[in-house]
Amino acid sequence: MPNQLFAIERYDDTGGHAAPPDPFPKLPAHVHLAGAYYLPADEVVIAFVRGADTETVRAAVAEAGWRVDRISPAGRIRQGEDVR
Repeated sequence: MPNQLFAIERYDDTGGHAAPPDPFPKLPAHVHLAGAYYLPADEVVIAFVRGADTETVRAAVAEAGWRVDRISPAGRIRQGEDVR
């Protein structure tokens, strides 16, 4: 499994008048979706994807049909279940 984690952002370009975004697309086997979250107050979707490097992840996500507005290396602060 690829070991570098990246945060991918896609900004809502509808002025906040759109329904929640479509589910994140299926990615090729050489990258892995770790999770994706919609932040309606910020009008952004943030997906966390594991892959070999920035360009590999960007190309795989774009090829799957998802617009990439920003991609940054990311690091997990805490591993585990949701805290309630």
